[in-house]
Amino acid sequence: MAEPLALAFRIATVATLVGVPLFALRTRGRGYAIFTGVTLGFALPGAIVTQARLAEALGARGALVLDAAFLWGALATVAHFAHLARARLRPRSWRALVSIPAQGYIAASFLAGLFQLGLLPLRGALVLADAGDALAALRWLDPLPYLVALLSVATSALPRREWVRVRLAREGPPVLRRAPFERHRREPQPTQGRTLRLVQISDPHLGPWQSVRRMQRRIESLLAHAPHLVLLTGDFLTMEGRGSPGALAEAFAPLRSAAGRCYAIFGNHDHEAADEVRSALAANDVRLLCDEEALAATPAGPVQILGADWADRGRRERLHALLAAHPRRAGCLRLLLLHDPSGFHDLPDDAADLVLSGHTHGGQLGLVSLGLDWTVLSRSRWPDHGLFARGGSRLYVHRGTGFYGFPLRLGVPGELSVLEVVVP
Repeated sequence: MAEPLALAFRIATVATLVGVPLFALRTRGRGYAIFTGVTLGFALPGAIVTQARLAEALGARGALVLDAAFLWGALATVAHFAHLARARLRPRSWRALVSIPAQGYIAASFLAGLFQLGLLPLRGALVLADAGDALAALRWLDPLPYLVALLSVATSALPRREWVRVRLAREGPPVLRRAPFERHRREPQPTQGRTLRLVQISDPHLGPWQSVRRMQRRIESLLAHAPHLVLLTGDFLTMEGRGSPGALAEAFAPLRSAAGRCYAIFGNHDHEAADEVRSALAANDVRLLCDEEALAATPAGPVQILGADWADRGRRERLHALLAAHPRRAGCLRLLLLHDPSGFHDLPDDAADLVLSGHTHGGQLGLVSLGLDWTVLSRSRWPDHGLFARGGSRLYVHRGTGFYGFPLRLGVPGELSVLEVVVP
């Protein structure tokens, strides 16, 4: 039985590599065909190599289970990418049996391909050295990428609930640096001074991993802490969410209970369905700020909120125009909503007391789960997560509630947090 399943897996994989891009070209166009061809071309060779190597190491019963699992992954991948040609949100059964297994399988297979390439020089050296025992021992490393992917799925699906306390200051370092702040797993003891309580919703990415009901429950849990303001910093959809008119409005429904306290900006993905996002926000009394200003009265005092629209080009000029059009208001705390935190580099030191961003998903790959700040973006131009300081401005980068597409949050969980801003 194992051999027919293995053969069926290989046939399904080759058919996927060839057939899905052709189907995508015919049904959705060149861009989607290129996306599917590149994604599958990088991932599926890793699946073929890993399945063959593991089958050699397992007995007949183990190979049967292995081949069935890989065949399921291959068939789910075909169904998922074919469905994306006319993407829309699907019922829970489809998500559980097709979308989630397919995306997890592709992510794991991509890692497996990189892993097998990395081991190739070592295996070659062992073959030349006639070190058969060592070569056989390496075989037990082959499932490692799939085990890592399983951990990644768990990390990706379960954002961490946190309380974050940030203390503002009128001075700071001359260059951008990571700044100290407090993270708590439960509500901390009250602190002295004026405190503004915020909920930031960033990068929820309504889709297979973030259903309408799940997004509603998460928003409800945050609103239960009675925030003074609810600030949405963009990237609300995936391809599936974008193809389901009205779904985002339904997912945002709990925000109606905070009417008059909710403000939002567009992220990069929101411009792919700007009318859908705009109507979803309006339906739930969320004010969208597209290079605009809002004034909010809060128990912590008046707050001036600037919302920067996403801009791929001319960002620096647009940000400076926004700041010039809306100078600081006396006696107001000044917040700036800026989806991409790399835009902080384009701001003057005194642009805002606090800038709130998302976009990076916390860096995606790092050691945050272990309590360390390091991620793959730590040395990049992108501030990855947490609090940063430069001059009198502070930047808080939210790790995001969800992710787009493949579950590749490795050691960087999503974030469901209440943010307490202590005003000097």
